[in-house]
Amino acid sequence: MRTSAKPLVVIPAFNEAEVIEKTISELSHYSQYDFLFIDDGSTDSTLEILTKLDAPYLSLPFNLGVGVAMRTGFQFAHENGYRAVIQFDADLQHKPEFIAELLKGLAASDVVVGSRFAEDKTYRVSLLRKLAMFLLKFAVSRHTGEKLSDVTSGFRAAGPKAIALFAEDYPAEYLADTVESLILAADHNLKICEIPVTMQERQGGKPSQNVFRSSLYLGRSILVLIASFSVKKR
Repeated sequence: MRTSAKPLVVIPAFNEAEVIEKTISELSHYSQYDFLFIDDGSTDSTLEILTKLDAPYLSLPFNLGVGVAMRTGFQFAHENGYRAVIQFDADLQHKPEFIAELLKGLAASDVVVGSRFAEDKTYRVSLLRKLAMFLLKFAVSRHTGEKLSDVTSGFRAAGPKAIALFAEDYPAEYLADTVESLILAADHNLKICEIPVTMQERQGGKPSQNVFRSSLYLGRSILVLIASFSVKKR
């Protein structure tokens, strides 16, 4: 195993042909980081573009979801001695200039979440999603003991302890890579913190999941967390 001095930015990508070239171009300005795209079984030309542009990537045989893609990235990081991993969206919703801010948070924490809502009051979500996110925020904050405002944010950083944990065990179900990974980290006594970031609309392509499935997962997660609180009280 070698130890890398650079942080590793892991970018899961599923059918992002419309925007992936722009993402690669934007990230090429940040030579202080290593990058690894995880092609999650794309059926469009995402993989061909990654190959053509000589971008570093691993390719999954078929679509397995963000959780599996990120676990693959964490396994790569762990096996190659990386001490910091940043999860970054292939659609450029996340702004690369905030990667440095996430990394600063690792000085005192094991997992750093980039929050859209900590300071930016202009980021808009639907009323139903806002309600679900509020309930999740309350439940996860209570479970972790940290006041968190954006538990579904996928823009986050992980330090050495979190990398080792997530390389072995990382939630695979849709959106579990955000909410349930925080529960997992807290249950292993990892320190979690949050910093404010600014996000933007996706710069191309379409979401991998529809609104119905997203809402279904959010509702299920809330019920599971409420049930866990009830068990703890007994």
